[in-house]
Amino acid sequence: MTQAKQSRIHKAYFRNGENHRGGADVSFADIVKIFGFRAIEIGKWVTREEQQIAANLFFDALCDLMDILQVPESVISLNGTLALAFGVGGRKHVSAHYDGRKRQLALAKNAGGGALAHEWFHAFDHFITPKFVQSNISSGFASSMWLENRNINPHPLNNRLEACFEAIFLDAANAENMSTLMLKSVATDKAVGVFYYSRPQEMAARAFEAFVQDHSIKNQFLVQGTKQSADAKSGVYPTGAQRVLITQRLARYFCLLGSALNKEAQ
Repeated sequence: MTQAKQSRIHKAYFRNGENHRGGADVSFADIVKIFGFRAIEIGKWVTREEQQIAANLFFDALCDLMDILQVPESVISLNGTLALAFGVGGRKHVSAHYDGRKRQLALAKNAGGGALAHEWFHAFDHFITPKFVQSNISSGFASSMWLENRNINPHPLNNRLEACFEAIFLDAANAENMSTLMLKSVATDKAVGVFYYSRPQEMAARAFEAFVQDHSIKNQFLVQGTKQSADAKSGVYPTGAQRVLITQRLARYFCLLGSALNKEAQ
C-alpha cells in the first residue's frame, strides 16, 4: 500500500522568533480573535491535520511580523478589515494572492509558504490609500497612486511613508531618475514580455519582503527568496545601498506607526 503524498504545508519552515504559542496548538478561530481579522475561509480539501499545521504556521508568522514591525495586533488585521483564506480556490502558478474586492489575503495549501509578507503588504498598501492620498479613488494601491503624482494628506506618518516610496522608486542621488530596482524591474518585464515586475504595487511588496527577510527575526513561512531565488538573481529585489535605505525607512515608518497607535490605546 503506497503512502499518501504529503502536502507542502508539512515542510519544515525555519524560524527563530519568540515562542509565542508556548508549545501549544492554536486554531484559525484563535487567530481571528487575537488579531481581529474579519473572517477566515478554509478550503474544503484541507484536512484537519493540514489545518492545524497551517494555523500554527500562520500564528507564528503573524506574531513574528508584529514583532518585526513593532506594531500592535490591529495593524496586522488592518483594523479588522482584512480576511484570510487558506487552501481556497487556487490559481495556476499562483502560490498566494490578495483580493482587493474581498479584502482577503489567500495562501494556497501547497505553495503559499514564504509569500505571506508579500501579500500582507499588498493588503496594507490597499488599506492605507484613503488615509495617504488626496483622491476620491479609494480602491487603488497607495504606492501606485503616489507614483502617479497624487497629493498626499498632510501628516507626519504620511511623510514617512512617502519617504519609503521615494527609496523604492527613485534614485537616491537624483530624484529625477528611476531607482536601480525600478530599472531592473522594467528590464525584466521587457525580457519576458509581461507587465508585472514593474507594477508599483509589486515593486513595493518585494521591497517590503526584503526588509522583513533582512530582520534578525527569521521566518521562512513569512518570507523567503529575496536573496538567492531566480527572481532575486534577476535584480527584481532591492540590493546594496538601496536595500539598506529601504529597510531603514520602512523600519522607521512602522515603528512610528506602532508608537502612535500604542499611545492612542493608553
